[in-house]
Amino acid sequence: MNKRENKSESKRHFKVCHQNLCIHQINFQKQSFLVSIDSLDGFVELHVISQRDDLKRIKLNAKQLRVFRAAILYTDDNLIKDCDFTYSDPSLDICQSENKRNLDTFSGSHSSVVQSVDPDRGNGELLVEVPEDIPEIVSAVKERTVIRLHIDFAVERPKGGVQFVVPESDGSLAERGAHMFTYRYENSNRLWFPCVDSYSEVCTWRMEFTVDLNMIAVSCGELIETVYTSDNKKKTYHYSLSTPTCAPNIALAVGPFEVMVDPFMHEVTHFCLPHLLPLLRDTCGFLHEAFEFYEELLSSRYPYTCYKQVFVDESYEEFQSFATMTVLSTNLLHSRHIIDQTYHSRRLLSHAIAQQFFGCFITMQSWSDAWLSRGISAFLASQYYKKAFGNNEYRFDLYQQLQEVIQYEQKYRGVVLDPTKQSSSETNAFYFPIKHLHTISPLYDSAHKKKSYLVIRMLENYLGRELLLQVFNKLLSLAINAAPQKFSANVWFNFMISTNSFVWAISTVTGKNIDTFLQQWVYDGGHAKFHSSFVFNRKRNTVELEIKQTDTHMTGVKKYVGPLVVTVQELDGTFKHPVQIEDNMTKHDLTCHSKSRRNKKKKIPLCTGEEVDMDLSAMDPDSPVLWIRIDPEMQLLREVVLEQPDYQWQYQLRFERDVMAQMDVIHFIDRFSTPQTRNALTDTINNEQCFYRVRCAATLCLRKVANQMASTWTGPPAMLSIFRKIFGSHSCPHIIKLNNFSKFQHYFLQKAMPISMAGLRNIHGICPQEVLKFLLDLFKYNDNSKNKFSDNYYRAALIDALSETVTPVVTAVLNPIGQQITAEALSTDTKCILEEITRYLNLDKLLPCYRHTVTVSCLKAIRHLQKMGHLPSNPMFFREYAVSGVFIDVRKAALKALIDITKSEVRKEDLDFLLDLVENESIPCIRLYILKQFGKNPPFVKNQQNILNTEDLVDRLWHLMNSQLSYDSSIRCAVVDLYYALYGRGRPSCLPKPEFSVVLNLKEKKATVSTALVANDDLETLESSARMDMDVEDNINESKETDESFNDLEIVPKRRTFDEIINDTKLTREREKSPQSAHEIQLSPQTTAPEVNESVAETVSEDIDMTSTSHNQSLPELSSDLTTSQMPSTATPMTSEAEATVNPLKEKSKKDRDRDESGGHSSKPHKDKKKKKKKHKHKEHKDKHKHKHKDKDKDRDRDRQDRHHSHDRTASSGGSTNTSPVKYT
Repeated sequence: MNKRENKSESKRHFKVCHQNLCIHQINFQKQSFLVSIDSLDGFVELHVISQRDDLKRIKLNAKQLRVFRAAILYTDDNLIKDCDFTYSDPSLDICQSENKRNLDTFSGSHSSVVQSVDPDRGNGELLVEVPEDIPEIVSAVKERTVIRLHIDFAVERPKGGVQFVVPESDGSLAERGAHMFTYRYENSNRLWFPCVDSYSEVCTWRMEFTVDLNMIAVSCGELIETVYTSDNKKKTYHYSLSTPTCAPNIALAVGPFEVMVDPFMHEVTHFCLPHLLPLLRDTCGFLHEAFEFYEELLSSRYPYTCYKQVFVDESYEEFQSFATMTVLSTNLLHSRHIIDQTYHSRRLLSHAIAQQFFGCFITMQSWSDAWLSRGISAFLASQYYKKAFGNNEYRFDLYQQLQEVIQYEQKYRGVVLDPTKQSSSETNAFYFPIKHLHTISPLYDSAHKKKSYLVIRMLENYLGRELLLQVFNKLLSLAINAAPQKFSANVWFNFMISTNSFVWAISTVTGKNIDTFLQQWVYDGGHAKFHSSFVFNRKRNTVELEIKQTDTHMTGVKKYVGPLVVTVQELDGTFKHPVQIEDNMTKHDLTCHSKSRRNKKKKIPLCTGEEVDMDLSAMDPDSPVLWIRIDPEMQLLREVVLEQPDYQWQYQLRFERDVMAQMDVIHFIDRFSTPQTRNALTDTINNEQCFYRVRCAATLCLRKVANQMASTWTGPPAMLSIFRKIFGSHSCPHIIKLNNFSKFQHYFLQKAMPISMAGLRNIHGICPQEVLKFLLDLFKYNDNSKNKFSDNYYRAALIDALSETVTPVVTAVLNPIGQQITAEALSTDTKCILEEITRYLNLDKLLPCYRHTVTVSCLKAIRHLQKMGHLPSNPMFFREYAVSGVFIDVRKAALKALIDITKSEVRKEDLDFLLDLVENESIPCIRLYILKQFGKNPPFVKNQQNILNTEDLVDRLWHLMNSQLSYDSSIRCAVVDLYYALYGRGRPSCLPKPEFSVVLNLKEKKATVSTALVANDDLETLESSARMDMDVEDNINESKETDESFNDLEIVPKRRTFDEIINDTKLTREREKSPQSAHEIQLSPQTTAPEVNESVAETVSEDIDMTSTSHNQSLPELSSDLTTSQMPSTATPMTSEAEATVNPLKEKSKKDRDRDESGGHSSKPHKDKKKKKKKHKHKEHKDKHKHKHKDKDKDRDRDRQDRHHSHDRTASSGGSTNTSPVKYT
């Protein structure tokens, strides 16, 4: 295999060896930066080398830019030749057809549009014509020398790629902390300067940025000099990046930053906004340790000469890595008094440094190779995470990421890391194209990153840690050696990593072939799922293990063939047994190395080498097996469902030292609600040697077990005595000690246990009074005066626990239906809960805590009280916290509550408010957050009858993802996710049913339904009735008759507004109260609707398709515990009498009613004759067809006859009798 196989060389007819970027003016008021068109000092200059003798045009990438001029400099005197250029951005409007509102059509158009401007395919939005009348230019093209292409451009009020943050307050821009920075979703730097926006096009860079005197410009590369203007009002920063770098890895940040040079590494510089320097010191104090760790791990020095960290506000992501610099969120900054944020921030900051090695210095060659740069950088970051926080933290994080990937794949489909070898039918299984970076779902993208890391870690087990690190060193060495060399496509190709080059490096270093591994886990999606059970054979002293793969038909699950490791913990130690999986069900005999003991106590050796005392009274006296584990080192992407007795789970929880094994037990053991399980979980919580995350998870598991044992539980509530024993005062256990978080394990346990206890329920489904009093005492006696760490996360956890105690059962008893929710109607306990939440909410406004964690928990608690019926729903309360200017974490909590209210109470006003934010919000991450939360909790689901399910919503979402989000493909794809959650892949059911057509295939003599305009539920029925083998001549003859009868059919119903529907519904209710309609009228498909409410029934039936049964599901259910509150005008419920007037099917057309009134005959006899003639003709056609093909198989003729007869019956059963396969209605 040739490592230097460049996929993009044959598609792009030129190479860029150097680029100059010069920006002279940045206007914060107008939120734009301009490049002068009058001076050549302000430009983008690309040094282009032709790869063919007749280069006629150069295609570049440019979005939302105003391009003023394109010119080529030639000769040493810098003579200028203006070039003709054209600009076209097809992503501004994906689908040209407005009536095809299904995702299959959109996905096909989306993929085509993205490919049409894909630089890896030699395409782009900006096309520059190369002059052919200048000999010097023609000669440079033929001789493959440098062509200097100048482009003058401007960016005004960019919608994406550049974020201007200008706080509204008094003072100058610097005093207000105004700043700007660039961001990107993968390769999208075309949004702020013209370039070849591809990871596979690397070149050297020189950049100049002119800013105000009190501003600092931070960019990639090394700062060469800073030049001040003659009037001393502006200054220009000159940066040089001599290491070949691709355009997507270039960034810029401008602001009144405070600067801190790292005291341990002078080549590292940190930048933050004013007044945040103390937090910057505490957050970045460890960074030199991460650099040293990576250099030692990879046996290679840091590849750049400098490194810069810039902390900004309103960042697109928590961090984004660029060449020699990283743009991070200010929310990652923390003081040394914050515990929880330290774990998160250090992990992200160390990951950003790892991406400097793989991701910036060595980039992916194309999207199909992204799994390598993503996976390797995440693998390196996990190694530092293990070094900094321990092996248990590392393995717990590994376990969590595996579970998240499994959940995604089982809900959607398997994640394919490299889709190049996927067939079109396999890629079409997704509702979005997976072969391009800018068309995939954000959820898929997140799962792709996690799975990439998991697969690289599997390679560590497959090759060995040392060999894998040697492969990384080989790749880095080739790139470092190529950095100082002049432009050469074969040399600079070492800065890119592809699947082929990675396989070449592994083969060169290790001599191993990983083709089978790649086929299983890289070129194909999904994971394995094993169902295992075993019995001990006493006579043979073996374990008979059975492993099944019975769920291969499930979404995201595939059949695995290959080796598998099974470990058996016996009385004499831990023994590994490699087995081979070949079929869906395999049986294996595992020889035991121990013999059973009867009432003999002896220390049991564990896998770690330690020996422990065990009480063996609970185990089977005839079996030496304590427990069994399948794939203990997680060498596969798999889910294991293991069946073993409860005592073996309990032994494994108590004595197994692996975190992943203990977490497996916690996920399975709650099925055994016994006193023994209770004791095992209690011992785990009490065990100081157990990992703190396992202890916290055990508290939640014990809560489930305790609730299942509520009728037989004895003693105090679960975990209450444990908490008082660890954290209570010695003299008075019910009074908690002063906070002391110096022991982090106790700190996290102290946060987790109150939340777990709050979920306890007695036999009546109510939180025990003792637990509620205990939680209120925690608020009362909480004292952090002598604690050196902040207690903001602890107080937030207490509020979460307090809200968890509220149940709807209490509300049903205290608030009968019809009673308004007032303070007097609340119970004493609820009043206490509400007072504590209100007090902490107001206190956090006066004395804000770190990241407003208390306010976030208070908002969640208030929403929970509303859902339980203790408080009336008040969306305006959450809207006040969701507006711009509020801290971002608080906004997200309020937005999540509003999304929940929109779904549960079917509020159109809130849905419009949220969609307005998606369209107009200035912070991109907020827009993306709203769409992701909508995807997780949609206001309705596919084909559900709901007031919100309207044609207006379809139009709005379609317009949003089709033509309003060309500048941010991530947000556009998030809208696609929401559209899929609401309507599926087909045409939304709320739209009017248009005509559909049958496509005639003259070659195969078949007719197939065109499903572009058909709803999901109708696809199978229509296809089965329309895919019939017919003679082509008969199809053409019948199509003529169809055109005549089809013109009289009314297809599209009258459009009505939402308010008109509601008003007509109210009118119907008033009419139903009259004596004429005192009795209910039951409608059936054979009866017609009453004349009185015909317009209302037609409107409701055609526009929102609401039946008497589904209507009850679409409105918020008022349970007996909720008091009546004023319903919004858009959700006025109909009475049962009004429901009776709604036809469960669509209203019949006037022609159908006339036919029913005339005894089943049509009121237009001339049409009836035509239909009879057509039926007669169709029968003659069948006889002729059978005579023609009498030599064919009899079964096939019988099937064809059945299909024709079924079609005749359908055509003659009351609707249109059209038998032609050309058009249907």
